[in-house]
Amino acid sequence: MSPFSASSRGAVSPRLLFLLGLVCLTAGAFTARAQQQAVDRFAQLREAMPSPSTYRTASGAPGHEYWQQNVSYKIDVKLDLPNQRLIGHEEIRYVNNSPDNLTYLWLHLEPNRRTPESHSNLSRTAPDMETLSLRRMTSEWQKDQFDGSCKIENVRLADGTPLKWTVVGTTMRIDLPKPLAPVNHARSLNGGSGPGGRAPQWMDFELDWSYEINNVSKVRARSGMEVLKDGAKIFGIAQWFPRLCAYTDYTGWQHKEFLGGGEFALEFGNYDVSITVPSHHTVASTGVLMNSTKVLSAVQQQRLSAAKAASEPMLIVTREEADELRKLAGDGSMKTWRYSAQNVRDFAWGSSPAFLWDAMGYPVNGQKEPVMCMSYWPREGDPLWGELSTKAVAHTVEVYGRRLFDYPYPVAISVNGVVGGGMEYPMLCFNGPRPQPDGSYTDRLRYGLISIIIHEVGHNWFPMIVNSDERQWAWMDEGLNTFVQSLAEREWEKDYPSRAAKSQQIVGYMKSDRQVPIMSNADTLLNGGANAYNKPSIALNILRDTVIGNEGFDFALKTYAQRWKFKRPEPADFFRTMEDASGVDLDWFFRGWFYTTDHVDQAIADVKSYQLNPAEVEARGPDQQAVLDSKLRWYVVDLTSKGIPMPVILQLEYLDGTTEMVRLPVEIWRKNAQKVSRLITCDRELKGVVLDPLQEIADVNHGDNSWPAIPSEAPQLQE
Repeated sequence: MSPFSASSRGAVSPRLLFLLGLVCLTAGAFTARAQQQAVDRFAQLREAMPSPSTYRTASGAPGHEYWQQNVSYKIDVKLDLPNQRLIGHEEIRYVNNSPDNLTYLWLHLEPNRRTPESHSNLSRTAPDMETLSLRRMTSEWQKDQFDGSCKIENVRLADGTPLKWTVVGTTMRIDLPKPLAPVNHARSLNGGSGPGGRAPQWMDFELDWSYEINNVSKVRARSGMEVLKDGAKIFGIAQWFPRLCAYTDYTGWQHKEFLGGGEFALEFGNYDVSITVPSHHTVASTGVLMNSTKVLSAVQQQRLSAAKAASEPMLIVTREEADELRKLAGDGSMKTWRYSAQNVRDFAWGSSPAFLWDAMGYPVNGQKEPVMCMSYWPREGDPLWGELSTKAVAHTVEVYGRRLFDYPYPVAISVNGVVGGGMEYPMLCFNGPRPQPDGSYTDRLRYGLISIIIHEVGHNWFPMIVNSDERQWAWMDEGLNTFVQSLAEREWEKDYPSRAAKSQQIVGYMKSDRQVPIMSNADTLLNGGANAYNKPSIALNILRDTVIGNEGFDFALKTYAQRWKFKRPEPADFFRTMEDASGVDLDWFFRGWFYTTDHVDQAIADVKSYQLNPAEVEARGPDQQAVLDSKLRWYVVDLTSKGIPMPVILQLEYLDGTTEMVRLPVEIWRKNAQKVSRLITCDRELKGVVLDPLQEIADVNHGDNSWPAIPSEAPQLQE
């Protein structure tokens, strides 16, 4: 006979397991395997991930034979303002570091998306005609009229030999006159050709191109031209030049059609870019300005030099100077700004007579020169931009650098114009928010600008340096970056209203039928904001706060970033590194959160109370008296779970008014992922139990998380 007797509070079986130790096991332990659901939620992810290799190890680190290609560009581009066109000449060196002989090269031609015949346009579905605005209708019509495709000419080797080329949608194939051999297999210093006439390992070629620049008010895109109310124009130029597709160990050529959702997969290299614009324009660009004496006035040069040591942003181009420039219609004279950028995967720039420009230096460990944090904006952005933009840039450089790795580039730039939201490139990003015409702005707009600048500057880490394949995996840059953004926001201000930090912010989406797994192609996402940004960000917050712990998680994420900076990780490299560096088995977590559309739904099914039967204890001998004197109480909490298993967090409330938090690891579900029971021993009478009291785990239904049950309302939370 059991020494325990059941309390009358709740329906209780008259008997308990005959040994106390067995009570600690999951309910129904003897039949758990039979009851286990068909899907093993604790199965390892090996079958879902590629096998480790000499390129990518089982620990998640680059292998000893890891390789990636290298591409460098020398570009001369002219902004033809009267015809609203870009005209460019491009010289490219492509280095084949792969182990493969290449018989052709593939290049991106992303401007080709802006042609009526593009897959992006032809695959558009009909808008809701009942709610269609005139502006949207005009935009739909313009997409069928405007041809902003890239016109290619004179594709040739450096010695003038013509090359055969074929345009395929938003890409172009160049057929090689002879195979391009691997560098490591036929290394030579003879201009890329091996001794004895062996195949070249790198090739130099060039081409000419041009395209019409879209007006973003008519044809929206990630780049283009914005016309301000007084007619002044801002050009934000991105995805603008033919550039090499990525060739990788895991997919070969990444030349998926550019449909607008999936972003970019590119190679690192060096850039020498000469940008010729009307002489009254100011240029913002990726890279270091190499000819400042030719394009800046003497006083502007002095200001730029002084800004390196400034503790607050200093104006390089003032409001008054910008106002004078934007009054000029342009006399046809041109000016060339030359920029150099080393070890970057892309290049973008902006040009306008309307730009104000400020800057301040931010010292970074191990670098002789400070990082020049800078902003460019028209007067329409004042006073918000002058007050916040460059400070937000510097804040991002500091926080991301401390949490991941030091910012390695010489400049970090925020530009206002062209895009409604934000868009990122190496060293430079475009950000849209502006105050009202009278200069006023709400707290919401203020936080919106700070957040978008942190986010877009933060993209320098993911994916500009940790160079993931955006065309395939949107979450690897957007989700990881949104997570670090939320940490940076909380360092900006304690109670910062972050949009993707709290688990309850994703519950509505996780209950919806508009989900696809996070591990879906970027162009197939039904709700990109929730699926690529918020859900992975919140998953990582849960992983940090609830599953691993802050210190272990931070170490693991920094390990991942440092392993893969200036390299190209795949999802498996992230998953494996997070496990490897944290020391925590996370396959169950990544499977549930990233590979399925399941949600979290834990519940308290019942709480049973047990007390010692004095007669039974005395019958067992005097050595049990201490147990009787302790006046301990035993409670068994019956729990259920649907979907993704998660750690169990219980808040115990006692009759004396005190509370206690009990945290149980996810492994409590390992024998039965649907039902478990947990023994709670305490020296006070229990008044109530709340499951997930701080709403940490994205539980979709808190109505069944309390005992005694609280009808029709969520449990009261205690911080």
